Amino acid sequence: MPDLFGDGLKLNDVTICPGLLDRDLQEAMVADLRAVASSAPFRQYETPGGRRMSVRMTAAGALGWVTDRAGYRYDPAQPDGRSWPDIPDSVLAVWRQVASVDRLPDSCLVNFYGEGAKMGMHQDRDESDTRWPVVSISLGDEALFRVGGVTRGGATKSVWLKSGDVAVLSGEGRLAYHGIDRIRFGSSDLLPDGGRINVTLRVAG
Repeated sequence: MPDLFGDGLKLNDVTICPGLLDRDLQEAMVADLRAVASSAPFRQYETPGGRRMSVRMTAAGALGWVTDRAGYRYDPAQPDGRSWPDIPDSVLAVWRQVASVDRLPDSCLVNFYGEGAKMGMHQDRDESDTRWPVVSISLGDEALFRVGGVTRGGATKSVWLKSGDVAVLSGEGRLAYHGIDRIRFGSSDLLPDGGRINVTLRVAG
């Protein structure tokens, strides 16, 4: 895989694969994700502290990630009680290409970033076993992706993720703090009304 951010910059095994998905693959994946959203609609969740998240979220697979006043967790059912839809084959194909593990993911989180949306620095640590990688796919508008170390605070590095880029968090980088500072709304025409979709694949259960 290419070095993080190019030019030899690599941080805790977080790897960026720029332009891994061409336009046709991106469009096919967006169509598949629209089908996911038709049976598992995007929701704007509330954090345990009562703050409304700026991103809208849905999921596919055996487990979906949810948050409310009861806490952050993976759940086999949507808030309305329905099961999550299956993970699309187009998304699983990316995992098979870059994850370098035999096990398939059981959770696919889909986040939509509209104008002004962002995601604070956080670790992906709600999974039962964090030895498995997290694969993140960017679709639509460019996003400023910031990565730190495995403890909060300290130096960070940032890169603009473009549509079709894929990031892999594995090894020491599996628990690296990371977040999205902002998006360049309207920088891509993949989504007719603008915005960014981020798809993350993980072994949650």
